[in-house]
Amino acid sequence: MQFSVEFAVQFETLLRWRRDVRHFRRDPIPEDIFRRLLALACLAPSVGLSQPWRFVRVSDAGRRLAIREIFSRCNAAALAAQAQEKAQLYARLKLAGLDDAPVQLAVFAERAAIRGGGLGRATMPETVPYSVVTAVHTLWLAARVHGLGVGWVSIIDPEAVKSVLQVPESWQFIAYLCIGYPESESDEPLLQRVGWEERCDLGAVLHTR
Repeated sequence: MQFSVEFAVQFETLLRWRRDVRHFRRDPIPEDIFRRLLALACLAPSVGLSQPWRFVRVSDAGRRLAIREIFSRCNAAALAAQAQEKAQLYARLKLAGLDDAPVQLAVFAERAAIRGGGLGRATMPETVPYSVVTAVHTLWLAARVHGLGVGWVSIIDPEAVKSVLQVPESWQFIAYLCIGYPESESDEPLLQRVGWEERCDLGAVLHTR
């Protein structure tokens, strides 16, 4: 399959406009679009074609509140751990869309996945969660195509989330995602705009041996 130059330009634009969204409108996401996102996420590569991703849509109000409380505890601890010069900036950042995003999605890796016959996992078992991360990124790009944003809530206790959602012990927590229509859009990361961090150039990350 040969893609056009125009498509290559559009693909680069998509990558540049993929953002970790923290401010959402409350407009609902059409069910067919949500399911389409998950279907596209499942096209991601996986070790041995094991397809170890497991998705839990969190719709129950009580469970959502419990997740919000877990985040609040972890966020308070993260704020306390920040160096003084960044603590005030950190406190101003809204680091979760848990109050507004219409869809909350917990993503897990099934470590006991029987698909794939164990291929590729004997020497690198971590390729199972790596595979699920590729599904998360695929979903993220697909969401952007549909005008949606995704926020990855990483300031959260994985074991507490598993307990709230009552998932099997063999499921490894990978991500808690907020999905919805962004309040505003930019091709520059929020953390860069507010002066938290700068992007590295290629020379800083490319090494030759």
